[in-house]
Amino acid sequence: MIRVLLADDEVIVRAGVKAILAATPDIEVVAEAGDGHEALELARVHRPDVALLDVRMPVLDGLAAAAEFRRAAPDVAVVMLTTFAEDEYIAAALDSGASGFLLKSGDPYELMAAVRAVHGAPRSCRRKPPAG
Repeated sequence: MIRVLLADDEVIVRAGVKAILAATPDIEVVAEAGDGHEALELARVHRPDVALLDVRMPVLDGLAAAAEFRRAAPDVAVVMLTTFAEDEYIAAALDSGASGFLLKSGDPYELMAAVRAVHGAPRSCRRKPPAG
């Protein structure tokens, strides 16, 4: 079972993403957060395999949260969810430690495939914190 933490400040978006993932027998949403800070706190408790983070959230946005996941929970694969397809967001997400980047307007099957892909990726392929 792939354990997922979902963080988005829009409750209806979280409900939709959760419903999509609940339709799959191998994925379970173990926690939901409304901001990046709450996501990090919940990750310590629930120990997810994958964190789906909205890019823009209050308190701590998804990009900053991804960087913190990279330091504090490097075994958690991070996938960014956003409505913004600009190259600068994609580059910033990858620089922050995200393993993937998805548009909220995408196909639900892409979401399921992305969760499975980043979970199945060898640990050596995941974004790691810089040495030092």
